[in-house]
Amino acid sequence: MPTASTGSKKHLVRVHGLCHGAWCWYKVMTYLRSTGHQVSAVDLGGSGVHPSWLDEIATFDDFIPPLLQFLESLPANERVVLVGHSFGGLAISLAMEKFPHVVSVAVFISAYMPNCMDPPALQMTQYFKTLKPETYIDCRFIFRNGSLESAELGENYMATMMYPNCPPEDLVLAKMLMRPSNFFLEDMSKEGLLTREKYGSISRVYVVCEDDRVMDEEFQRFIIKDSPPKEVKSFPGAGHKIMMSKSKDLSLYLQEIVAQYP
Repeated sequence: MPTASTGSKKHLVRVHGLCHGAWCWYKVMTYLRSTGHQVSAVDLGGSGVHPSWLDEIATFDDFIPPLLQFLESLPANERVVLVGHSFGGLAISLAMEKFPHVVSVAVFISAYMPNCMDPPALQMTQYFKTLKPETYIDCRFIFRNGSLESAELGENYMATMMYPNCPPEDLVLAKMLMRPSNFFLEDMSKEGLLTREKYGSISRVYVVCEDDRVMDEEFQRFIIKDSPPKEVKSFPGAGHKIMMSKSKDLSLYLQEIVAQYP
């Protein structure tokens, strides 16, 4: 479910990564709200406090409606800064294709950022090829017909790979609120999901999270080369969960973005 702050300067809409929810943006939302920005965070299907369960979110069309419905509900003249983290990059990409007139700029934070030619799953498939089995640690995966279907993040994985750069209380919060999620590889392997005329017409910014153990910097640089954005910004020592480890720095940069892209 969307959660929003008050204010009318700018409207930033942020989307979480795999197995997370709107809750992971709580620090950034607090900083931006204090400056008067209007901020929203969306729980995608089966995530955060969204009422659906994993077995009810079989396709990406089941996963993305909360974001699409939120954008559709905005006033006719309102434009947003769309921010996606990690797996959330796929969600904001399809939202950009659906509502190109609503999005002034999209910010991809250590995220998948598809190009306009290949199916969005191509970057994800490349990512899985780079992983070694030992990096999964205690994550639990479900396969169907030999294809990776869903994942539940393990506590050791979160502590070692996702949250080592964050204050310990953020890891405790994550362990309490994490939910399993599907990968939707089959859906994201379809041709023609993104077009140059819609998705490709919107300015994109990529935030590189250095010291990221989930999507390492080399892979983030591969994404940038595969789908060049208008601007790239690097944050040393951020790790994967930059919205918690470097929340103030990220918030200040997002304020620069909203000022730069009206």
